[in-house]
Amino acid sequence: MPAVSSSSGRPSRPKSKEGFKLSKALSKMSRSVLKTSKELYAELPRVAVEPSYTWLVAGLLFCLEIVLNVFIILRVNYTEIDWVAYMQEVEGVINGTYDYMQLRGDTGPLVYPAGFVYVFGVLYYITGHGANIRLAQFIFAGFYLVLLGLVFRIYHRTLKVPPYAFLFMCGASYRIHSIFVLRLFNDPVAMLFLYLSINLFLDKHWAWGCFWYSFAVSIKMNVLLFAPGLLLLLLTELGVVKTVARLAICAGLQLVLAVPFLLENPMGYMVRSFDLGRQFFFIWTVNWRFLPEDVFLNRYFHLSLLGLHLAALAMFAVYRWNKKTHLIDLLRLEVPKKEQEDAQLSSNEIVSVLFTSNFIGLCFSRSLHYQFYVWYYHTLYYLLWSTDLPTVVRLLVLGVIEMAWNTYPSTVESSVSLHVCHLVLLGALWVRGHVSQTEGKVKKVK
Repeated sequence: MPAVSSSSGRPSRPKSKEGFKLSKALSKMSRSVLKTSKELYAELPRVAVEPSYTWLVAGLLFCLEIVLNVFIILRVNYTEIDWVAYMQEVEGVINGTYDYMQLRGDTGPLVYPAGFVYVFGVLYYITGHGANIRLAQFIFAGFYLVLLGLVFRIYHRTLKVPPYAFLFMCGASYRIHSIFVLRLFNDPVAMLFLYLSINLFLDKHWAWGCFWYSFAVSIKMNVLLFAPGLLLLLLTELGVVKTVARLAICAGLQLVLAVPFLLENPMGYMVRSFDLGRQFFFIWTVNWRFLPEDVFLNRYFHLSLLGLHLAALAMFAVYRWNKKTHLIDLLRLEVPKKEQEDAQLSSNEIVSVLFTSNFIGLCFSRSLHYQFYVWYYHTLYYLLWSTDLPTVVRLLVLGVIEMAWNTYPSTVESSVSLHVCHLVLLGALWVRGHVSQTEGKVKKVK
């Protein structure tokens, strides 16, 4: 640094050699930073559209989601719907009641499998018998972030969706954030473990994947909508013998979790926790508002939907998901060694079959309630970008679906719009053909 002039008026000394070098280095550094900034700015269009940048965009959005969830919890009022009832139901078990026919809360009887009791039993203790709502909200914010991380990993493995779509996924849905941190439903908890299982399937850890898949089912049965696709994947890659072993894991976990309740009243547990014929209230339906209530409640209507559901699954299984020349090949006890490499499923094949299986189930559901949006919300982006629909149509479908789920109470227009979007997407998935016909083989990653 230059010396300060003395009081005698002598001129200051020139810059030292070290000071000149430092100034030159700083100047060079500033030019380098400016050049790097320009290069990054020039790369922004690629970052937005290239799936290879998924983790970069996902990481930034994940950090923003932390802030957003805290903001929502602190600034938006919590709405009580089912949390108190959940706590009442598990409190009955904690107090020694294992007969499912006797367990109930303010909203009615306990209708979820045993895994729900254990998960929300833990939350019961952590939140002071359910009284500390704010703590519960932050726990559910944690659930949301873990789920989001698992979803981002799936998208990173498949490399199908452009990163800019994740901006809509994270920022466009108030309903999804509400389901997690403002309503505290059990649906997102089940979906968290479902996405964990899919990540394990992608890593070819089929046994552990089936374990956590079964645990997700034990929290809420909607996860069974993925089961037809999962069965086909297991048969394709593992053969009948190993598939039976994986299914035994699923069944065994359900049995172990339910032991206390089965010993007390086995029929009561089966009737209540796996009641597939449970009647829904017309007042809450999102997807069938345009029907007269008597049609909505009619058993023949329900059977018709079941028939359409099974028919759609069969059509996709035979003509879109099956990699074998003949469907009977799926029933071989083991996959021959010479065919094992060809039987290996790519990441896109696994995700496409599972997500489509679930989506078909929602298309023909007897009723969809507002919290059910989380059942398929994070899969919609993959499904839409799996089709040949123009990008503007994809975004339009996402927007209309979002509008339908945010219309409360639902209207004739919102319900019809939702069905139209579902049919457009289902048709586009069918037209697309087999996933392996349009995409290269992805090497197995352990």
